[in-house]
Amino acid sequence: MNKKIITLILLSCFIINCFAQTNEIFINWDTKPFKKRETRAVWLTTLNNLDWPTTFANSAEGIERQKQELIDILDKYVAANINTVLLQTRVRAATIYPSVIEPWDKCLTGRENGNPNYDPLAFAVEECHKRGLEIHAWIAAMPVGAAKSLGCRLMKQKGFSIRSFATGAYVNPEDPKIAGYLGEICAEITRNYDIDGINLDYIRYPDGWPYPTYRNGDTPEARRENITNIVREIHYRVKKLKPWVKISCSPIGKYDDLNRYSSKNYNAKNRVSQDAQLWVKTRIMDQLYPMQYWRGDNYYPFSADWVENSNGHDIISGLGTYFLDPREGNWGLEELTRQMHVSRWLGMGHAHFRSKFLLDNRQGVYNFEKRFNAVPALTPALTWISSRKPKAPTYVQGNSVVTLIGAQGAKTIRWKGNSPYYNIYMSSSHPVDVKDPRNLVMARFQGTSFVHQGAKHQQHYAITAMDRYGNESDALQSVFEKEDFESRLLTNDGETIALPEDLNAMDIDYFTVETMQGNTIMKIYYVASHHDTLNIYSLKNGTYRLRAHSAKRKVSHKVGYFFIKR
Repeated sequence: MNKKIITLILLSCFIINCFAQTNEIFINWDTKPFKKRETRAVWLTTLNNLDWPTTFANSAEGIERQKQELIDILDKYVAANINTVLLQTRVRAATIYPSVIEPWDKCLTGRENGNPNYDPLAFAVEECHKRGLEIHAWIAAMPVGAAKSLGCRLMKQKGFSIRSFATGAYVNPEDPKIAGYLGEICAEITRNYDIDGINLDYIRYPDGWPYPTYRNGDTPEARRENITNIVREIHYRVKKLKPWVKISCSPIGKYDDLNRYSSKNYNAKNRVSQDAQLWVKTRIMDQLYPMQYWRGDNYYPFSADWVENSNGHDIISGLGTYFLDPREGNWGLEELTRQMHVSRWLGMGHAHFRSKFLLDNRQGVYNFEKRFNAVPALTPALTWISSRKPKAPTYVQGNSVVTLIGAQGAKTIRWKGNSPYYNIYMSSSHPVDVKDPRNLVMARFQGTSFVHQGAKHQQHYAITAMDRYGNESDALQSVFEKEDFESRLLTNDGETIALPEDLNAMDIDYFTVETMQGNTIMKIYYVASHHDTLNIYSLKNGTYRLRAHSAKRKVSHKVGYFFIKR
């Protein structure tokens, strides 16, 4: 591994530590330039109701409580500018969706194969996409639960080779049927749901599995090929249906021993046969979420190794956030925040394991997450699959994207296009710089009409289209003179509009009323005896601009804008 990178990492850790000791860590690091594209993820665990749900769907009221609980979780993610949810979907040979292959998981009703009478995965996909969140179906590959569990018994009935350990039962990775079986489960999910990714957990040999015997073809190379064949089959099944769905996995956080740093006999490649770096090199994996639940020299050098061998793919550091709980470990917050800063500096995203420890704000970690992600971010695009720019959106009418300004200042923004997603940007300067993530208001918006609550008066907007692969179009910018939205708000009672006093000194012949798109819909001649008001009773409810004209001097002046709400 590059010694220069290791030296820089260690120097960075020293600098961060110095800042932390002087209480300046947030001032010096949180204000570094933000990245426009960065994966910020959370593992949302359903196993044994650890994260969600904590209530059972055994009645109409129970269903609503379960749904509301998920909504509350997602809203907290959005408040921290998290953009990716890894939802445990195949739990232990049982699922949280109506599968024709496997039974319902007991986390939903408290009963094995208990029907919750709604589709939790469909609900989760809809709610995530409403909020601009990606949702990846987290698949536990080899674990099949307790030996006597329904899922495990059904796997045995299907003829799979199962082995039991202290941590539960696992399917034998060498079983020739398992690649096609897991491939069909992933295909079922991909076919029936608008998911954004498949996240493979425990796609490896189980802990406690005997070492290779070097007899009958049982070698480290053969074991790695067994796991790679499973990954290859899942990749084929998923990409055949929807090539934009991201395939990822959560390998052991150390790929292999490094020249100067030992993995201490626990690594992905040789101990559990996960050749994850080969998977991104051969592009049967789009992302990696290495589970880096260690500190110091067990974290930083191995982070650099993942990045150096990423083949340009997205590497997301799996963080041991659960160690902030004294019942799980003895980590202090500064350890986790140091890892987040260095991983960002290396170009990695980050993922918290797991949701409850983040949202419970253990040692203030959720507060830090909000500061660390002070502005939104898009996830990296799948440019190795497709890099073509989508067609830019167009104006609905005229040359402004703002079509309505509400009584409380909310602005309705509209455009035309047929892309699956749009990104909305806002800035006080024109044109809006869409390369600056600080200007991003809403990412992955679905639709062509957006209401921006709490919008400021002197703001400009830009809209970009985004395809399924994450490629972004050129921006649609509102084209208007600077004064358009710096003009004043005119008061009215729905019948007449009050004119500003400074108009009295102007040589005015008539006024025109325009839509926010710039189309003239009414012409009103100026009457000296009624110089302080204009009659607008014939206008419908809506937002308008008023312009004063001088026929003699052939000039016009923007007077202001007004909205009618009778």
